[in-house]
Amino acid sequence: MNILLLSAYDAASHAYWHKGLVDNLSQHQWTVLTLPPRYFSWRIRGNSLSWAFNEREVLEQEYDLIVATSMTDLSALRGFIPNLAGIPTLVYFHENQFAYPESGREYGNVEPKILNLYTALAADHICFNTAYNRHTFIAGCRALLKKLPDQIPTGVVEQLEQRSSVLQVPLSESSYLNHDPQPGPVRLIWNHRWEFDKGPEQLLNAMAGLCEAGVDFRLDLVGQQFRKVPEQFQALKELLGDRVGHWGFVESVGDYRRLLQQADIVLSTALHDFQGIAVLEGVAAGAMPLVPNRLAYPELFPADCCYRSGEGEAENLMTGIMDYAQKKNSGESVQAPDISALSWSSMAPQYENLLASITNIEARSR
Repeated sequence: MNILLLSAYDAASHAYWHKGLVDNLSQHQWTVLTLPPRYFSWRIRGNSLSWAFNEREVLEQEYDLIVATSMTDLSALRGFIPNLAGIPTLVYFHENQFAYPESGREYGNVEPKILNLYTALAADHICFNTAYNRHTFIAGCRALLKKLPDQIPTGVVEQLEQRSSVLQVPLSESSYLNHDPQPGPVRLIWNHRWEFDKGPEQLLNAMAGLCEAGVDFRLDLVGQQFRKVPEQFQALKELLGDRVGHWGFVESVGDYRRLLQQADIVLSTALHDFQGIAVLEGVAAGAMPLVPNRLAYPELFPADCCYRSGEGEAENLMTGIMDYAQKKNSGESVQAPDISALSWSSMAPQYENLLASITNIEARSR
């Protein structure tokens, strides 16, 4: 097939996904258009304008299928480029605009949510990376439509449910490594964006408790940083002192992989995660996940890897780490969950079947 792939806000996880798709379904001919992940409100509203007039020649070619991310303003783009309206289309949701925790800096309008809804309705099929993502999107659409004043068509949510499915973002084969645990202190790694929605306050509280309890540990704190870094990170660095391992973003993929290989536990304190590729990569390298029992985590990991969230959350995370430390000190082997089913080699046939089914459905409807 000749496939047009549109990634309208090409953040790291989106690029990770579409590069894997192109590399692992190389029997197809791919044309990829991306836009940089900045100026969020302009990008999600303006991507159709940018592409329609900057990439018209590319968009007016003949394609068998369109694969677009949920950030794509698909309904407007099909209006600007009418020939796109007749091409079978899959929209992939890495996230949805209904399930973000509030930072106090929200835009104050529903436009990002409306754009998600319109793009979903303009697609032949919508696919989500987790059931959590799908559920929160459907529930969010239902709640939003109930709030609108009038002229709301019936059956919209039911349409979306009927033509939606779940298929995770697969992990690259290079993520699967031989675990190389180090003797001595328990090695923890926290490998997320340094922003409020990844739970830095919960992390700080848990690490303070470990220090007070005299637990021998080292923390590698890696991940993408931005101009404004939550104050908890500086407080954490001062608290930990010589318990700090690597601190800050790791430029080298090889160095990053080695940190994952050496970690005993890969941590999450996230308030927002639709799949959690960072944690999954840690587990693929052999680290034990210790994650809250919220968001998508309970559908990805066994219950004993998910600490109880809510009241007493930091203490629950501490308990999980201390239990692991006791096992390590006694020489007990602890195996990370097997997530080989999430590799591209395992999941490529599922993606191929999904793409084929969309083009077949469209062909039968003509």
